Amino acid sequence: MIAYLSGKLLEKNVTSLIVDVGGVGYEVFVPLTTFYEVGEIGSMVSLRIYTHVREDSLQLYGFLHEKERQLFLKLISVQGISAKSGISILSSMNADELIKAILNKDITRLTAIPGVGRKTAERLTVELRDKLKNLATFEDGTRAKKVEFPEYEDVIAALVSLGYQKSVAESAVKEAMKEETEMDIKKLLRKSLQILSKV
Repeated sequence: MIAYLSGKLLEKNVTSLIVDVGGVGYEVFVPLTTFYEVGEIGSMVSLRIYTHVREDSLQLYGFLHEKERQLFLKLISVQGISAKSGISILSSMNADELIKAILNKDITRLTAIPGVGRKTAERLTVELRDKLKNLATFEDGTRAKKVEFPEYEDVIAALVSLGYQKSVAESAVKEAMKEETEMDIKKLLRKSLQILSKV
């Protein structure tokens, strides 16, 4: 399965890109959010990929950010949401706005998305509400991009394994992430432990 592509942008269309990787052109379907963010034709692009395999075809769906790819995977896990529908939904608003609408059960906002009726909107809020909490932006303003990486959950799991309660571990990691904008997993764990030692 293809999970990542990096190469030169050969074509840029509203619904898809063609990326030259070592002389092979890959057609990648993308949401509008990714279309607007990629560079111009001839520039280098790196995409997170979801490979959709069917009996009669193999399609690639690409995203500039892992958070978008994770959200897309959650969307297509819902009954009635196809890969094409998932891309359409992600094209209607950015990831944070969509997550917020689902978590807040904002049916009016969700049904404003083309192709999403009331039943589908209600299904999204019921089936995804708990699954999206780890992708949500913290209300205290901690940058969402820090939450989209697996380091966040890995550090919490490490702290829990050391005997800390999950809620306490989460608070410490949030605090650490507010103090530092760029940290790898080791630095984040060390900073979180320093905060916990002061409690």
